[in-house]
Amino acid sequence: MKKDYYEVLGINKSAAPDEIKKAYRNLARKHHPDVNKEAGSADRFKEINEAYQVLSDPQKRSQYDYFGQAGGPQGAGGFGGGGFEGFDFGGGSGNFGDLGDLFDMFFSGRQGAAQRRGGPERGEDLRLDLRITLTEAAKGADKELEVPHYVACTTCKGSGAKPGTSPVKCATCNGSGQVKKTQRTVLGSFAQIITCPTCRGSGEAIASPCPSCHGNGREKKKHVVKIKVPAGIDSGYRLRVSGAGNAGTKGGPPGDLYVFIEVQPHPLFNRDGANLYYRTEISFIQAILGDEIKVPTLDGEATMKVPPGTQPNTNFKIKEKGLPHLQSKGKGDLYVLVEVKIPTKLTKQQEELLKQFKNA
Repeated sequence: MKKDYYEVLGINKSAAPDEIKKAYRNLARKHHPDVNKEAGSADRFKEINEAYQVLSDPQKRSQYDYFGQAGGPQGAGGFGGGGFEGFDFGGGSGNFGDLGDLFDMFFSGRQGAAQRRGGPERGEDLRLDLRITLTEAAKGADKELEVPHYVACTTCKGSGAKPGTSPVKCATCNGSGQVKKTQRTVLGSFAQIITCPTCRGSGEAIASPCPSCHGNGREKKKHVVKIKVPAGIDSGYRLRVSGAGNAGTKGGPPGDLYVFIEVQPHPLFNRDGANLYYRTEISFIQAILGDEIKVPTLDGEATMKVPPGTQPNTNFKIKEKGLPHLQSKGKGDLYVLVEVKIPTKLTKQQEELLKQFKNA
């Protein structure tokens, strides 16, 4: 079983954000595979990073403290593959700021240099907002989404050059992707290395651009992506479809598609997590004598018994008529608030009967 994330970072459950960050950085420096050559260091570093990604995010940490895990169930993700790889709260694609700092520290900017020389670059992530009904949230749904995104140009296969031609070495930077800029000041001359303005750091020039993509190497197309919305999902969750973002450049991997969920309000029910709430009225005769009434649910009508002597604004619970729990088995409940309707006009016969009841 997976170790406790607090135990992994060597902190207690009341640790402040600064303590979490400090513990993570210290352990990451110690166990990074480029520094620590002991067997198992890569797995240990991965475990440390996983713990930090959860505990450094207030929402994920709260979810982890409550459920013992963060994020949601894992599906069979993939570009148009009928699933998703995971979901979590909030926007963006994760908190990787400190991990980026570590890359800079260990690799001393080598990754940035590769990008300046026009190496493979990952495609951009895309966002799509999806509104679903409460019924779809309760039962789950299969959705087909039409997503416009950039794909590798079918004419030039992503090279940006006209078929039959190839990119050539940039004459400005001689293929390095960088040029030296000298600036004269009153204090003397200063040399600065900058990205080549001609090839924008790629080191290559396209003499004959592709007529379809105009040398960009990518073209915009629409693609149908199939996703599976899990039962019990709520507004604020997002689904990630791996590889369904924009295509990368220079052979880089594609980005991901993030589908943000919004559950539409329901005309009858209010929702709180997996529980549903419904209001109904009964007559004062039903409240006094008791009755059986029909109550709507997401699965159809249910019969609910109102006992004799029911007081106004009494809450009744119908078990497991709510939504499925997203993080565990079982379902929430349906709470029915019963309001007693008092008549404003009575016939003389009704008044007499009530007076007799009063004096009895």
